[in-house]
Amino acid sequence: MSNSQPIILTIPQQYSGMRLDQALQGLLPEHSRSRLQAWIKAEHVLLNGALASAKSKVWLGDQVAVQVQANPQQNAFAAEAIALNIVYEDEAILVINKPAGMVVHPAAGNWSGTLLNGLLHHAPELQQIPRAGIVHRLDKDTSGLLVVAKTLPAQTDLVRQLQARTVKREYRTIVWGQIWRNGMVDQPIGRHPTQRTRMAVNRMGKPAVTHYEVLERFGVHTYLRCMLQTGRTHQIRVHMQFLKAPIVGDALYGYRGIVPMRLMSAELAQQVQQFPRQALHAIKLGLLHPVTQQPMEWQIELADDMKQLLDLMRQEQSLQAAAFELDMHDDEAQWYEADEDDWLDDDDDEVADEGEDEHAD
Repeated sequence: MSNSQPIILTIPQQYSGMRLDQALQGLLPEHSRSRLQAWIKAEHVLLNGALASAKSKVWLGDQVAVQVQANPQQNAFAAEAIALNIVYEDEAILVINKPAGMVVHPAAGNWSGTLLNGLLHHAPELQQIPRAGIVHRLDKDTSGLLVVAKTLPAQTDLVRQLQARTVKREYRTIVWGQIWRNGMVDQPIGRHPTQRTRMAVNRMGKPAVTHYEVLERFGVHTYLRCMLQTGRTHQIRVHMQFLKAPIVGDALYGYRGIVPMRLMSAELAQQVQQFPRQALHAIKLGLLHPVTQQPMEWQIELADDMKQLLDLMRQEQSLQAAAFELDMHDDEAQWYEADEDDWLDDDDDEVADEGEDEHAD
């Protein structure tokens, strides 16, 4: 959104010979250079009536027309008519089933279309509550349950429950590799030392504990139940990477080395490669109601995309078992032994996602 009339500027002597973006930064100091560069790139700036680049030189007397664009951050807390999948609601709390792809709270690159914007439309009174009542987050591409407070006392109580680790959160995930027994990861998590958009197991980080249980095991994948004892940023994703069993579809913490594509059918390999997000779903949530202090618990179905991927893995597992049974009765069966050529390199570029708070998964 922009003002109706552009600002007309004349280049004075002191900016003659400078780059266009540098001159504009001096003439419009209330706007950052990066924002001015974005306006130039988006063709909201004309130099002597023509489009120009940020590197274009300006000279004494040149005319610059700037169509000022509204700062998207100004609309970060605007109500938007966004459909919400509400699992439970009363006067104190809301429990939401968040879809994959939805950002919980506005941040750089996502100033609109967030869960917060939808909450403010659904319950305008949340405008009076810090962060519109949000007390914990899920990553953009993690689906499932989260609770929102509708009053300040409820928010205070829920935050205390999170700090006391009495909120129970259960997740389902599909990871690479075969995990053979149930276990626990007790490893501190902090910022990655060189890549600030990532978290990592870091001895200088904060304590983080994830319990996991094997639900199903496939040829090169495992379906897990994960329970959070703590709530650090990207906790399950970082801990699964630490186990060398990263989550399927995780572009940030996924495989950077070998992926056993040739040990899967072409159909399964394609589905796994094209899975559009980390296969992580917050399936169960339990807490004490902030008003009645009675225990409450909600459980939802597994996300459809993860259901479909599991069904394909089960189907392939059944076919492999049937083929193995036939081989056992074939006197001339030739046993196949995998070699190094059955493992392909996966060189997908890393994709950064938004940072989360201390109660994100």
